[in-house]
Amino acid sequence: MEEKKEHIHVIIQRKDDPDSESYKEEFLIPYRPSMNIISVLMEIRQNPVNKDGEPTSPVQWDMNCLEEVCGACSMVINGKAQQACATLVDKLSQPIRIEPMETFPVVRDLYIERERMFDALKRVKAWIPIDGTYDIGPGPRMAENKRQWAYELSKCMTCGVCLEACPNVNDRSDFMGPFAFSQVQLKNMHPTGEMNSEERLASFMGEGGLEWCGNSQNCVQSCPKGIPLTTSIAAINRKATVQSFRSFFGGNY
Repeated sequence: MEEKKEHIHVIIQRKDDPDSESYKEEFLIPYRPSMNIISVLMEIRQNPVNKDGEPTSPVQWDMNCLEEVCGACSMVINGKAQQACATLVDKLSQPIRIEPMETFPVVRDLYIERERMFDALKRVKAWIPIDGTYDIGPGPRMAENKRQWAYELSKCMTCGVCLEACPNVNDRSDFMGPFAFSQVQLKNMHPTGEMNSEERLASFMGEGGLEWCGNSQNCVQSCPKGIPLTTSIAAINRKATVQSFRSFFGGNY
């Protein structure tokens, strides 16, 4: 307990480049109340000296908003994938073990490449098309109950935590990940976006889509925003089933 008040003991999994072997390095950081993991990493950046007093290179990681909106600072902290900006040192047991998420390619240290998520968004056309950039007035209104539901789905920040928690996302699978279900559901709920709903469902019914989901429900338990991912999974599965019947019967079902 006394060590916790004076220092924060951190063990960080590091990697010098994408092709090198990973290794662990320990640090002792001066303790301050209400520190988050970003504060700890910034202390190391300011004074890159390890636990043995040896100079080392600053730890590399990604961050942007620092308020749990951008999703860039996702990492595994004490065995759980979460946001470094929202994880408080006072609520963690020591030593604090920090590792990069294994689902994504590691560029260096804790810095990962989340490109697979953005490729998935392109694949399922997760955007609302507009007719030009000129002023065409306000768009169609959404019912209040639908708007509230859409707002919950819109909280996704492509942080990658749900992919890290999902057992179906691995090197042997092309599964796009749980977050894609809610993005398809969100865009298909929009009064303008629903015009392309069949196209989105068709892209999600192919390789790496809904058939690769094992319904482990790890995603909804790990999502830092509490997005109802399993509800979206069930909704997309129902809609995909209906669309399959319509396609089989020539659109007359």
